[in-house]
Amino acid sequence: MAMMWQTMMGFRRDPEALQGKRIERALVRRVLSLSRPYRGLLIGFLLTVVAASIVAVIPPLLFRSLIDTAVPDEDRSMVAWLALGTVGLAIANALLNLAQRWYSARIGEGLIFDMRVALFDHVQRMPVSFFTRTQTGALMSRLNNDVIGAQQAVTNTLGTVVSNIIAVAVTLTVMLGLEWRLTLLTLIVLPAFIYPARLIGRRLQRITREGMHLNASMNNTIAERFNVAGALVVKLFGKHERERDTFSDRASRVRDIGVSSAMYTRVLFVSLGFVASVGTAIVYFVGGNLVISGTLSIGTVTAFVIYVGQIYQPLTQLTNARVDVITALVAFERVFEVLDFEPIVADRPGAYDLVSPKGRVELEHVWFRHPSPAVTSLASLEEGVVVPDTEEGGWILRDVSLVVEPGELVALVGPSGAGKTTTAMLVPRIADVSDGRVLVDGHDVRDLTLESLRDNVGFVMQDPHLFHDTIRQNLRYARPDATDDELVAACRAARINDLIVSLPEGYDTIVGERGYRMSGGEKQRLAIARMLLKDPAIVILDEATSHLDSESELAIQRALADALRGRTALVIAHRLSTIVNADRIVVLDGGRVVEQGPHEQLLRAAGLYADLYRTQLDRAAEPA
Repeated sequence: MAMMWQTMMGFRRDPEALQGKRIERALVRRVLSLSRPYRGLLIGFLLTVVAASIVAVIPPLLFRSLIDTAVPDEDRSMVAWLALGTVGLAIANALLNLAQRWYSARIGEGLIFDMRVALFDHVQRMPVSFFTRTQTGALMSRLNNDVIGAQQAVTNTLGTVVSNIIAVAVTLTVMLGLEWRLTLLTLIVLPAFIYPARLIGRRLQRITREGMHLNASMNNTIAERFNVAGALVVKLFGKHERERDTFSDRASRVRDIGVSSAMYTRVLFVSLGFVASVGTAIVYFVGGNLVISGTLSIGTVTAFVIYVGQIYQPLTQLTNARVDVITALVAFERVFEVLDFEPIVADRPGAYDLVSPKGRVELEHVWFRHPSPAVTSLASLEEGVVVPDTEEGGWILRDVSLVVEPGELVALVGPSGAGKTTTAMLVPRIADVSDGRVLVDGHDVRDLTLESLRDNVGFVMQDPHLFHDTIRQNLRYARPDATDDELVAACRAARINDLIVSLPEGYDTIVGERGYRMSGGEKQRLAIARMLLKDPAIVILDEATSHLDSESELAIQRALADALRGRTALVIAHRLSTIVNADRIVVLDGGRVVEQGPHEQLLRAAGLYADLYRTQLDRAAEPA
């Protein structure tokens, strides 16, 4: 049964992924370095595997002594000792298997922990452009399937290969010592034993690969349709039957593949059983004749029958050992591929902390365009992408220079795509400039540590994201050590406290996935409260009042007027009526600063700002 399980696990390989693969020494050395903290456990694991393999070949020899010596000689004492020896070997085998499992679990779970934490930490440091191109499911697969596959490489594959080598070596040595001619005859049927597994295996690989692709497709469908936004789209368009039929088509093919796989597996069992019977029959025929001729004992033939069953299993598995090792190394390779992909926004060597910030922001001749996908994401994590795109995007910002003094409230306005959000994102280094500099308090942001820089910049996005957790924990994400009184003060300032305390569970209310249990205005006020709790020197508001009704907007404007006092604020606004009282309005168009000044001054200038403002007034005045 163990052999069949190992064989079936081998059919899960994707031959396309393994085609042309070779065992690379550099990769092996890196895997060994990853396993270095577990050297002692690995040695213990291998010792138990070797000991268990040796113990496994002794029982047939005891049985041989029973038949050839103890029974014919009527030696009751020897019979008792052989029986006790059999029990002792069974106990030893059980203890060795338990020890082997303990070592395997400690090593495997330790490797899973190390690689998962390393991957999680590395991926979350990637730029936003990485996540805009990468499939979430592909990342989850690296964190789960590939990590587990790599762990099994060290424990299961290594243990199986070593165990099989030791088992074959010991068993063949014993068999050759007993009767070399019979040993060679038992090996004759080995090719016939391997052939059915290879033939049926190729077909199983093909249909299994198709089943894996279909299952992945169904998982993507479930993930897209069963989140709040996807479920709402399906309901609004009333396409339940079409969704059911599409899903049913894929599921029916998976069902058919399951039936075919079951039948192929049964044929494989029958074939291997038949070939094993042929090998046993050879031992019966040749061994029986040797016993009749007096050249071999009955006990030796009996031992050979047992050894035949033991020798075929490891020999069959060893024929696939190279593929097993390459398969295991592919899992490591996929994990290392992500770990080796360096984020383009990271701390420079010698970066220092931003201490006691005053909040002065300066952009010096800033040019920006998105880097090529080849340096921002991995092609293997993007659906349908084979060769990474090396072309950079077009210019989004062109020679932008701007100074925001401490405590000043500056609004960024302009047509869609003018570069407003990009300008704001450069301050906390969500992206880095292509040319020029962004400075905070006279320090190039690239010389500052990311942690200290972002600790001093508060951001309220146009579509604020809340985690599937309580209101309390979502607020404390900005400052885990905040007291309950500080939470309440921030929520009062954001004009959301009264709503929270009116809820049955108050601050312990679960907001739902992405905060969908809250209205748009409530989510934005919670996001503003979270920003206020952070208490940053620089605040960036990306259309922070866009989802509020007029009454709530007025309340938030008043709250922000108090909360932003003494802080530098960059406000991105599409509704120009919300920023008429800004200290300065900067108008962007085509990635350039085309106007700046107070509201009244820009109106008198009769430029782009005046056109945008009057257009919005005209639209607001149109009858509904």
